[in-house]
Amino acid sequence: MPATLVSAAPADAPPRDAVVEVDEVHRRFGAVSALCGVSLRVQARTIHALLGANGAGKTTLLRVLAGLVEPTAGSARVLGRPIDASARTRAALGLVPSGDRTFYLRLSALENLIFFGRLHGLRLKAARARARDLLEAVGLAADADRPVSGFSHGMQKRLGFARALLGAPALLLVDEATHDLDPVAAHGIRELTRERAAAGAAVIWATQRIEELTGFADHVTVLQEGEVRFGGSLTALAAHSRGMRYTLRVGVLPAADPESLEEALEGLASIEPAADRDPSHLVLTLAPGVSLGSAIACMARAGADVIACREERPPIEDAFLAIVGQPL
Repeated sequence: MPATLVSAAPADAPPRDAVVEVDEVHRRFGAVSALCGVSLRVQARTIHALLGANGAGKTTLLRVLAGLVEPTAGSARVLGRPIDASARTRAALGLVPSGDRTFYLRLSALENLIFFGRLHGLRLKAARARARDLLEAVGLAADADRPVSGFSHGMQKRLGFARALLGAPALLLVDEATHDLDPVAAHGIRELTRERAAAGAAVIWATQRIEELTGFADHVTVLQEGEVRFGGSLTALAAHSRGMRYTLRVGVLPAADPESLEEALEGLASIEPAADRDPSHLVLTLAPGVSLGSAIACMARAGADVIACREERPPIEDAFLAIVGQPL
């Protein structure tokens, strides 16, 4: 999918680096607390990931920042100003919602983008040109004249991303943008996001896909049941990992059982049987700061023949599970 697009300047340059300032925001829906004292800062030229399971509060926070939902308590500011429904505030924002029923289904993709471009204040000729450029960027140029009613969920997600970029927003709010996308399309969307951040925008990227954050997000906030459980860099998040876990296939084990083999590791790692109790497979959990090579070398000296090794879980995934209290 093409991902190169000449970026326009942000609709409104931020008066300071903190494009988004959220302070102790609460949001209740009747008896349900969707957000419970959330605070965060998002800088210009950064991609800030919101990570959490369904119901963690990610979508509610994005809706607060988009001005679609008012906080019950606390404050949120974008570009140094309180969030409101003014044209100036709307022009600074680009929202990619999680749903796919946000277009006029009888209109074509091109007609939809021209319509929304006009709402952004673009003249007809400029709106048409911008719409065609964006359809090319998200891989929908060949489908420009098709009614959106015939689009798949993934195609509508890509169209939604194109719409969010119509005004070259200073703040891009993205809710599960790569859900249901194939790897090529998902990569293209992430590349467009990087371009928007490099052009000066702040990006808040809500996702459940931990694997896409490495090498992509600059900072991450972990939400659980409306509360912030972690905020910081991916490196800082990975530091919460309970130890790298590997499934080992072994050809020859010493006569001693796995417990004795663990003693031979002298604290470098722990050994336990695999879930299926197959004696040819063991689960190795490294102690913090220990390399895999050191542990395997120690096992080899103790008489174990390690034939194959498979990583059980990336460090940031394990760290996330540790933070939200999920077992290994």
